[in-house]
Parts: sequence; C-alpha cells; structure tokens
Amino acid sequence: MKPIIDQHAALIVVDVQPDFMPGGPLACHEGDTIVPGIRALLKARVFSHVVATQDWHPAGHISFASSHAGTKPFDQIDLYGHPQTLWPDHCLQATHGAALHPDVDWSSLNAIIRKGSHPGVDSYSGFRENHGPDGRRPCTGLAGWLSERGVDEVYVCGLARDVCVLWTAQDAVYAGFRTHLLWDLSRPVTPTTDAATRDTLIAKGIAITEASSLQRA
Repeated sequence: MKPIIDQHAALIVVDVQPDFMPGGPLACHEGDTIVPGIRALLKARVFSHVVATQDWHPAGHISFASSHAGTKPFDQIDLYGHPQTLWPDHCLQATHGAALHPDVDWSSLNAIIRKGSHPGVDSYSGFRENHGPDGRRPCTGLAGWLSERGVDEVYVCGLARDVCVLWTAQDAVYAGFRTHLLWDLSRPVTPTTDAATRDTLIAKGIAITEASSLQRA
C-alpha cells in the first residue's frame, strides 16, 4: 500500500477495543476481523495524522442497563428528551476491555480521544458527546485538533459501523470535513443495519470506500 502523502487527510480509528470483539460484553458482528486490516493500514503509514477514539466509561455509567432498575441490555429509554439505548456494562476505565486492541501497533497515533467518561452523558461520536441534560452535545476537541493541523478530509473506520463509526462520520461532515467511511475496516453491532447505514451515509454525502482504494494509481 503506497502512501497518499496528503498532509490534509486524517484517519480516525473508532473504538477498536476488546470489549467490542467476539467474547466481549458488547461484541460487534465479526468485530475481530478488522484488526489485521487496521494493523496493516497503520503500519503502512498512509496518513500523516492518525487519531483513535476510545470508549472510557466509569462504573455505573448512565448508558448501562445495570444502572436502571427493571431494564435489560438493548432496551431503550428516554434520556434528556432523546432515545437512549441501554448497553451491557462495557469499556470500564483502566480495564483490559477498554484498552486499545493489543494486536495493533498504535505507535503511529498522534492523538487519542477518550469519550463517555462523564457518568451522566453517553458518547458515540469522536467529535461530540450525546445530548446532555442541558440539551447540548459537548465537543471533544477533535474538530479543533484536526483543523489546527490543516486537515480538511477524514477517513473513518472501526467499531461499531452502525453506532459510533456512523455518528463520528456524520459529525465529521457537520464539522466541515470531507468524509469517507472505510467499509471493509468497520463492522456493525448487527449486519441487519447495514442497508440503513448505507442509506444514511449516502444521504449525508459520506463516501463509502475500501482500504484498498488508499493507493496511488
């Protein structure tokens, strides 16, 4: 794979963590199958700017079903006037399951964005947290970090394609970045959402591409 050598493009690797892999409490469909491709992409040093996001929840996080009596994982509640899916406990701060996946060499990372650390606010996107009690979605600082480095185009991959990857890609567009989703280096919680995800990406003007396209002609 030959480098793009474009100082204005960045790679955003979303939540490649053991808790989202088969055997983890919130396993994505075939989530482990993207690890070799992401490892190869980072090793190839295709991008000058590489950011990873990391789910980083405190115990008792508001998105956990265990924090709401009488509920179970994947139930939905109203939270601050917006629908909130309740998840199994996952990515607890400083646990193995919350670490960036150990089978990837992360030495090429320029920044790590930890999200979901506020106990009362969930966070899917690498750019903005979910709605809080004041109705706002606080920024993580990622958009400013990219803009300060002259980035105007981003490529998004990781887990889960139908949740955190999708939200990150949509917020990248909202922040003014030309946005691509690397379909082959992402996986959903469930493949039944793939058609809807594609429709949303197309509607938002997000390019659906493959890692193999990141080569010079």
